[in-house]
Amino acid sequence: MLSCNDTICAPATSVGTGAISIIRMSGPQSLRIADSVVRFRNGTASSSEGYTLRYGSIPNVDDVLVSIFHAPHSYTGEDSVEISCHASVIVVTKILELLIDAGARTAEPGEFTRRAFVNGKMDLAQAEAVADLISAGSEAAHRVALNQVRGKYSAELKSLRDDLLNLSSLLELELDFSEEEVEFADRDKLRSLLDETLTHIRHLCDSFHTGNAIRAGVPVAIVGAVNSGKSTLLNALLGDERAIVSDIPGTTRDTVEEVMTIDGIQFRFIDTAGIRDTSDIIERKGIERSFSSIQKAEVVIGVLDGCVPLEEIKTACNAIRSNVSTNQKLILLRNKVDAYDAIAPEEFPSVDRSYGILPMKYPAFGTYNIDPETLAHMLDVPSVIDISAKTGEGLDRLKKCLVGFYDSSDLESNGTLVTNLRHYEALSRAWKDLSAVRSGLDSGLTPDLLAEDLRSAIRELGSIFGEIAPDEVLGSIFGRFCIGK
Repeated sequence: MLSCNDTICAPATSVGTGAISIIRMSGPQSLRIADSVVRFRNGTASSSEGYTLRYGSIPNVDDVLVSIFHAPHSYTGEDSVEISCHASVIVVTKILELLIDAGARTAEPGEFTRRAFVNGKMDLAQAEAVADLISAGSEAAHRVALNQVRGKYSAELKSLRDDLLNLSSLLELELDFSEEEVEFADRDKLRSLLDETLTHIRHLCDSFHTGNAIRAGVPVAIVGAVNSGKSTLLNALLGDERAIVSDIPGTTRDTVEEVMTIDGIQFRFIDTAGIRDTSDIIERKGIERSFSSIQKAEVVIGVLDGCVPLEEIKTACNAIRSNVSTNQKLILLRNKVDAYDAIAPEEFPSVDRSYGILPMKYPAFGTYNIDPETLAHMLDVPSVIDISAKTGEGLDRLKKCLVGFYDSSDLESNGTLVTNLRHYEALSRAWKDLSAVRSGLDSGLTPDLLAEDLRSAIRELGSIFGEIAPDEVLGSIFGRFCIGK
């Protein structure tokens, strides 16, 4: 059991990777310990005002700057100091040894943020968002985490919970007057509030797929038949020869994954093995992984070969669509349209490639005479984007389509994206409890049964921002933080 009466210390920055390192110390003895270790040119840490920066020296170790914070005006809500020194492993280690010898102890992972939570400087949802803010790998992930750190998400949940607490108290009051059969909680008002709350919670639950994808990077599976140009597309997007490209069918035997940021949103592109019937055991394994990647993806890019006959494109399209669920986003591409440019100008005179009918002596050019809108209608899909992974034609439109799924302006204004699995599970349980209350109202359940489910929903919402948080839950959450945070 961790004690908040201890004074803790730890490096707050990576050691040996920059010009300076910062060592944090927090707890009731922070100022005294700082005075015993650091020789200040003027005054002491204990006598300094909060938000003060003092120059000092640690004999035979380093010259330092010490930032001083007085409780409760600090990150943890306790007396705290931050010692800035040179980023040498030896210097940092010696200072930590001196602090520990003077009465501090090494902090556990996440213990500074845990103390901030315990001391009321932030709620549990905000504390978890701190970890997301630190690990944010894109502007979109940063914006979502920052909204949560600032408390907009928590405030929304607390407002929902307060409304439910008010109605719960009225139901509890009815239990005290059960013999008189008095109704304090207006049933119509309760139904209306439950309907609004259920809709709100369902919206939050539905946002988890998007929120979690943005937080971890949006997984995008690139799938299609063999030799449709999937690996060439991945290389073109990355601007690098990351995947092996060959005319030999079945070259890609395993998934190849790379990360790319487009307009502030991080995407994890996954190149997969071509889908086809094969007797090759290794290739079959690769195809199985292709289907697995499709299931895990937030977005599926289906690559169709524009140089094969229409029936083959239909078969390839159906193979992709049959493995994509309704909650996934699908983009269909007709690749290799650069091959149409190889047709002799006199046979295909339109400069804008308006898909005029060509002589049968060019049967290799597949669907060249079908425009994208007509092809989409034939395939029974919303749209098809023409691209050339070889020349880069159409890639800008593809990128705009990907980014369009995660509109930046919506991320700025929407503080309700759920990014945390623990929150999603708690919200799902709360929705189930409130659905039971709503059904109970219609079936005429007694106040005691209604109140039980309502109390359960209130507990679930409270668990998200730490109203009820057992030590083992806190240990699991803050144990994932780095030392010094």
